[in-house]
Amino acid sequence: MHAIHHTDQTLLNHPTQAVWDAIISELNGKTTWWHPHNTHQPGPTPPHQSGGTTTTTIHTGGVGKPGPKLRFTSTTTQITPNAQLTQSHTGHFHGTTTYTLTPLHNNTQTRLTITFATTPHRLAKFLHRLTNLTAKHTTATQNALANLHRHLKTAHQN
Repeated sequence: MHAIHHTDQTLLNHPTQAVWDAIISELNGKTTWWHPHNTHQPGPTPPHQSGGTTTTTIHTGGVGKPGPKLRFTSTTTQITPNAQLTQSHTGHFHGTTTYTLTPLHNNTQTRLTITFATTPHRLAKFLHRLTNLTAKHTTATQNALANLHRHLKTAHQN
């Protein structure tokens, strides 16, 4: 059983291809809609390929600000383009993250579901005992999803 098992969802007024591209771009470190809390650095095999990796850094105080940094490396274990991406991760967190995209209304909208099932290790385990990491994760993810809405709206206008 994972210490943190949480699902966040949002409805985006964009087709699944646009949402998929935004997720892949973020995991490849090409966009920053997950700021100010998370940054992503792809490995030698990109995350949109089976076995591809991304190292995520959680900046607990925000990017460029004081505070502990938590890192984990995610490896893509399951991929169905425009539908689902599952990554297993190790480092400060051991578990999985799954992004599920569901097209709605003739693919004019997409429901994005992000499930984070993990167990904190080392510094993350200590912080989890002191604070409610689940609540902090949810707040950071909801902020990222709001940024994703803005990112897609801006990209669609260009």
